[in-house]
Amino acid sequence: MSKSSTITVREKPVERVASANAGALTIHGETFVVETDQRVDVIDLTGRVMEFVRRFPISEGLVSLWSMHTTCTLFINEYQVALLADIKRFLEQMVARDADYEHNDPNLSDCDRMNADSHLRAMLLGHNVTLQISGGEVVLGQWQRVLMAELDGPRARSLRVQIFGIS
Repeated sequence: MSKSSTITVREKPVERVASANAGALTIHGETFVVETDQRVDVIDLTGRVMEFVRRFPISEGLVSLWSMHTTCTLFINEYQVALLADIKRFLEQMVARDADYEHNDPNLSDCDRMNADSHLRAMLLGHNVTLQISGGEVVLGQWQRVLMAELDGPRARSLRVQIFGIS
């Protein structure tokens, strides 16, 4: 086994913007970038996702948001200052930054970021969310927000959003 990570290579790169229509069915995807300024941070993307959905005449369907990174995650929760602090503390308690990880050992891994904790934390949170669209609006509960967790910043993060539905 090599100490280098295996790279995923597409035969054709993902288009920054791609659309398809068949009658009343619309599928549209876009890639956008979120700049982060802390090593660990939680960013509310709800407004951005809702604005994206409102650009299309889709009455019923789905919107999916996908992180293109192994140390940047997406999830649903409340966006409240005390809870954000609790989320960060929970992640540190579950996966300590300074533990002895093979991924951080230059004899075993080619990673120079010393970010094994970020990869392990990302496994707990996941890399995508899919939401329903009903009546032309994103379906979320009263306190639910679409959140992105930066776990190895600061960095520029590419996210892919895709809408699928009927008008």
